[in-house]
Amino acid sequence: MPSDPNQHAVVTADQPPASTEPEKPQNKGVRVLVWIALLLFFGAGFFLVLRHTQSTQTPAAGGGGRRGGAGGGPVTVSAATAQKGNIGVYVDSIGTVTPVYTASITSQVNGIVTDVHYAEGQFVRKGDPLIDIDSRPYKATLMQAQGILERDQGLLAQAQMDVARYQAAWARNAIQKQTLDDQEKLVDQIKGTVKNDEGTVQYDQIQVDFCHIVSPITGRVGLRLVDPGNVVQANGGTVLAVVTQIQPITVVFTVAEDALGQIQPQLRKRAKLVVEAYDRTNQQKIATGTLITLDNQIDTTTGTLKARASFPNTDASLFPNQFVNSRLLVNTLVGATLIPTAAVQHNGQATFVYVLQDNKARTRPVTVGVTEGQTAEVQGVNPGDVLATSSFDKLLDGSAISIANANPNPGSNPQRRRTAPGSTSGSSAP
Repeated sequence: MPSDPNQHAVVTADQPPASTEPEKPQNKGVRVLVWIALLLFFGAGFFLVLRHTQSTQTPAAGGGGRRGGAGGGPVTVSAATAQKGNIGVYVDSIGTVTPVYTASITSQVNGIVTDVHYAEGQFVRKGDPLIDIDSRPYKATLMQAQGILERDQGLLAQAQMDVARYQAAWARNAIQKQTLDDQEKLVDQIKGTVKNDEGTVQYDQIQVDFCHIVSPITGRVGLRLVDPGNVVQANGGTVLAVVTQIQPITVVFTVAEDALGQIQPQLRKRAKLVVEAYDRTNQQKIATGTLITLDNQIDTTTGTLKARASFPNTDASLFPNQFVNSRLLVNTLVGATLIPTAAVQHNGQATFVYVLQDNKARTRPVTVGVTEGQTAEVQGVNPGDVLATSSFDKLLDGSAISIANANPNPGSNPQRRRTAPGSTSGSSAP
């Protein structure tokens, strides 16, 4: 049967012939060009980044960013001159203001409070009246004792007159010796009675005096603790008033046992060691006094020793039980080389300064001794040497410099920072 020509055409279109034409050469060339372009693009980017990194590192390597010179110009620094002067060696500690005398007054008699003479916080002197207690019962008892004393004194006078008469009669042999002896012994007995009466009168007088309470010391009285009409008991424990001496006043502070080698030789010479009291911030000096004495034993738990210093406190700037920072001056270094602490730099264990000479900064090792506020005593530089006190982040040995200002006084900063004696301090900040 003859085949359908349409069907033959469909079969021919759906089934391509087994043989295919080879891939055109221009397609491979396009792919190669794309890869080459990508490689060139990434290569150019890497080259630009590398060149930018090298350009930023080149000035630092040449010294323009770190060292003053032709590349970046001279480094502008502040300067100070090393001075020759005196500096104190201090022992720093925390102290407590302690009054010399504190009187807590209690009643010695039973009775009713009739008057309170003091005002709260009043400054009173020794002998000023404070409190009155009803003294009428004690005055009555005193009057009775005085009456008994007067009676017995009359009996004594009469017995003494009888003794005088008996002595005259015995001289004439008018009476026996026994009668005279008995009368003399009677006089002795009445003398004992009179002395007992005198003691009773004194005791009753003291009880009357106890009703009028006065200040035992000169000082400042505290808050009022009793009012008129209150009943008080003898030795009852109720405090009627507290008076604290504030002029002079003392400060008790502790010193390390290692500091005894500096303090004791001065005390043996009877030297008056100066003690300064500063506020909590350790910036403002409150008062100046002198060391009185040291305690007689060291506290083994802390390795410290208590010391007491006396302050006149004429302006009442020191308050009882106030915490202060005490500074004991144990020695004064005379003719030492003094520089600002800001000039001292540290590099690990080494300590150095930048000495400015011929418009260049030269490093010089130093040994720091006593530090007092913003001033340090050093060895390694001479008085008159000019030192850098700023821009340390830009300085190296041999850097060209330009001095902005010179501070001839290394200790002119009024805000002095307190440091322990013998410690070194410095700042590496510009």
